[in-house]
Order: sequence, then structure tokens, then C-alpha cells
Amino acid sequence: MAFDGITINHLVKEFREKLLNGRMNKIAQPEKDALLLTIKGSDRKNHKLLLSAQPSLPLAYFTEENKQNPMVAPNFCMLLRKHISSGKIIDIYQPDFERIIVFEFEHLNELGDVARKKLIVELMGKYSNIIFCDEDGMIIDSIKHVPASLSSVREVLPGREYFIPKTSDKKNPVDTTMEEFINAVGAKPASLTKAIYLSYTGISPIAASEICYRARLDGERPFSALNQTEQLHLYHTFELFMEQVTEENNTPYIIYNKKEPMDYVCFSYEQFEDYDKKPMDGISATLEGFYAAKEAYTRMHQKSADLRRNVSTILERNRKKYDLQLKQLKDTEKREKFKVYGELLHTYGYNVEPGAKKLECINYYDNTPITIPLDETKTPMENAKHYFDKYNKQKRTKEALDELIQETYAEIQHLESVMTSIDIAVSYDDLVQIKEELMNEGYIKRHYKNNKKEKIKSKPFHYLSSAGYDIYVGKNNLQNEELTFKFANGGDWWFHAKKMPGSHVIVKTKGEELPDIVFEEAAKLAAFYSKGRGNDKVEIDYVLRKEVKKPNGSKPGFVVYYTNYSMITDSDISSLTLVKD
Repeated sequence: MAFDGITINHLVKEFREKLLNGRMNKIAQPEKDALLLTIKGSDRKNHKLLLSAQPSLPLAYFTEENKQNPMVAPNFCMLLRKHISSGKIIDIYQPDFERIIVFEFEHLNELGDVARKKLIVELMGKYSNIIFCDEDGMIIDSIKHVPASLSSVREVLPGREYFIPKTSDKKNPVDTTMEEFINAVGAKPASLTKAIYLSYTGISPIAASEICYRARLDGERPFSALNQTEQLHLYHTFELFMEQVTEENNTPYIIYNKKEPMDYVCFSYEQFEDYDKKPMDGISATLEGFYAAKEAYTRMHQKSADLRRNVSTILERNRKKYDLQLKQLKDTEKREKFKVYGELLHTYGYNVEPGAKKLECINYYDNTPITIPLDETKTPMENAKHYFDKYNKQKRTKEALDELIQETYAEIQHLESVMTSIDIAVSYDDLVQIKEELMNEGYIKRHYKNNKKEKIKSKPFHYLSSAGYDIYVGKNNLQNEELTFKFANGGDWWFHAKKMPGSHVIVKTKGEELPDIVFEEAAKLAAFYSKGRGNDKVEIDYVLRKEVKKPNGSKPGFVVYYTNYSMITDSDISSLTLVKD
């Protein structure tokens, strides 16, 4: 979601709740375009507030993270310390639903008189800035200077008057009438979605799309295509949406597309109802959590790229080999026919005239007429030998192919399980263990650093069921094998997605009979950590651990079992608690 007016609105509500009437404690400028303010709030607690005017990612939120400060504080930081250290925050607001937050401070000046100052945070992409003004709106200084040579709209320099540039005729969405809405949106020669966000400040494309979605109108249609009833319905949907924006107790969410953090919303958006959603405690926690998760996902994706590419290449090669072997096996289906030809030539060959190109006779196996092609340069017995040779060759080929196909299929299954392990991996340590497995199996070469193997620190996931039982999930084949055959007892329960790559899931029974809810939760984990993640229905096999066997010479993580129970479940694990060991 864009850092739009809706996000700013929720941040202002959160800031007002914790910072209003609080006092500035510390001011730091860890980066050239970011401030870290420590403010003692009305709750007598210190709150760290990050304000960043970085062009690519402007942000404002509470944080617990400490950032290293430069040895010498920048001039802008020193100016703020001079004026508003120990200053009291008397107001925080968002002007006209713009992407702007204004902090008003009350402090004592050099003469000991009460004075007021404004710290204005503009979160507008490449135009973002943090501007410090006096109570009359004159700019004292800014974190970025913008001379006339850079902007013909507004100079941001000490001594200039501060104003919000109006580069378009956008209106405040919180205060609009039906007539204004229809005139504003209707005047735009664009789709409904675009017309809405071009008409109102602080409305991002995704928010405009949500309004159209709630109105059950195609956002790609032009406004002129709507009848009067649809126009009225769209306005009322817009009005109700903005009412929800201004509510006090909205719950923000981080939206996930499978494992990837895709977006965040300040309250539930209907267009994301089919995606995984993680509720958050406040918009600051949402922003910090979303960008941290996004960065971690991107970093993991980059680190796993080489492994993923190597495994994909080998997997594709094996799939092509498997298809070719199946085609060759299909060609051997004719072998029995050649055997019959040879036997019939032995029986009826005396009837064949020299130079004949075929033999027509009765097949005594099914009493039907049959025509046998002949090589006219050979005798009947030589033709019979030729057919017997073809039969024996294809028979040997089939026997060899049966074994090769089985080996290739096992290889494909193993490589698909490795790809699933890469998808499941959440840290570099997880990738190290997957790489170790690939080196052990000879898929990639082992390169020693200082003649030492990398230490493996990765551990299985550990969940706690709602009934208090420990559930463990292997992240890769080596962990699956360790969990199933070394960690689990014979009386523990074992779960796995049926006929698809996935993790081994072990439930420690403590020698007790498990409640039904534990079986259901373990099955959900087996579905979530499998190739079936995200599906509404995944079939899960479960069995006592003592029934699970590993065939000799099989690949890591490969097991067999002959008696089992099954259940159908989804992959929603939101009710389970991940234990940080």
C-alpha cells in the first residue's frame, strides 16, 4: 500500500494518543534525511519516533530500534536541539488529508518567554522533506534545501514562507458532498479507480480500487458509463469508506501472498479477503513489521537464488529425461508382437516362397488372420531370427527402463522436495543445511573454506498446540530424517501431505492420548509446510511414528508406510503459536 493519506491519518491518531502533551527528550539525526526523536509521552514512557524523508521510502513510525549517530551532529539536528529540546508537544495534525504530519511545540526561547514552533513532515515520495518553522509559518530550516533552480512551485529555504503547494484541484475526501463527488470524479476522463484517486488528496490507487470493489463496480469502467443509481451507490460507498478511515479502533493488517509480504492496510480490505492476513497492534508496528518482513523476504530470495537456479536446472533436466524414458518404454510395447512373428515363422516358414515380402497365416494364439512383413533377401528362418533379436532387445530395454524410470522419478521427487525446502527456508542457516544436502548428494560441488565445513545452526520449527502439546516441523530433508528417526519416539504421531513434497511433522504425545484438536492442528502444519500451501483442501496422511520406515539406499527424507489414517484440511495455521527456542 502506498504511504497515503489514510496511513498518515492512522499515524496521527497513534501519535496523538501517545505523544500529545509529551516532552522532547532526545533529538538525533542518524542519516542525512532522517530524524530519530525520543519523546517522553503523557504516559511517562519514552517513545522513539523515526521520521524519514528518504525519497525512495519516506516513513514515520514508532520504533524500538537504535540507530548509530554520526560523531558530529548535522546542523539541522543541532538547530532542533537548540529550539525544541524539552519542548512540549501541544498538537499533532494532518492538514486537509495531505501526506503531511505537523507537530506543534511549545518551548521557552532565549529570553525565557513561551514560544511555538512547527516541525512539518512531508511524506511525498521524491518531494519528501522535514521542515522546521516558527509560529508565523516562516521556514527556519529544513532537512533538505530546495532552491528555485530545483522547484518552480515552491522554495524551501530559511526565511521563506511555508505553504502547501496546490499543484492540482484535489479535494479533501473527509469533507465532500455528493454533488462535489459526482462533479469531481465525473470530470475526469479516466477509469473509476483513477478518477477517484485523481480527485481526492491522500487516496492511493489501492484505496480507490477498494472503494470500487466494495461498490461491486468495475474499476476500469469510466464514470460516464454509470447510471444515476450506480453513481449514487458509488458515492455512498466512498462516504462509508471514509467513515471507516476516521474510526478510532481500526485493526491494521499485513497482507501475505503465500510467504511474501505483499502489502499492508490500515483496516480490513475486502479485495484481500482470499489472502493471508496478519493482524497488527497499531499502524507503527504494521509499518515496521511490513518493511522488515519485505526486506527479509527480498534478502532471503536473493540468497536462495543460486540454490533455486541450480535445483531448477537439474530438475528440468530430469523431467526431460523422464519423459524420454517413458516414450522409449512405450516403444517397447511392440516386443510381444515380434516374438509372435518369430514363432509363427518357425511354424509356417516352410510355406514361404523365396523372395516373398510377407507371410499371411493364422495366429494360433487367438485364431485370427495375421500378416507378417518379410525381408525378401532373407530366408524364413533368418527373418524369424531377426524378429526374435528385436524382441530380446526390446525386452532388455524394458527391464533396464523400468529401473531407470523408477530412479529418475525418485530423483524428481527428491529435487521437488528440495525446492519446497527452499520455499520454506526463513534464514541463511536454513539454506546452509539445504546446500549441505545438495553437496552430499553430489548435485553441487563442495568448496571448503579454510578446509572447514560451514557450521549448521538451523533447527526445525517448534509449535505449541492449543492443547499444550509440542509439534515439530522439519525445514528440509536432513531435518525431516533427524526428526522422524532420531528425535521422535515410536508412540509419537507423524504427519505428511499425501503424494506431494512437504515437511515431516512430529507431535510429541508424552505417552498420552491426543485430543482431536491436536491432530487437526498438526495436519494444518503439514499442509502449510508443503507444496499444497494456500489450497483450500490438502489431504494429509498421519500414522504412529513406529509405522514409518526408510528403505535402504533411499534419498534423505524419503520414507514408506503401509497403514495410515488420512484427513482433508486447509493450511491456515494462524491459531498456532511458534515457539522461539
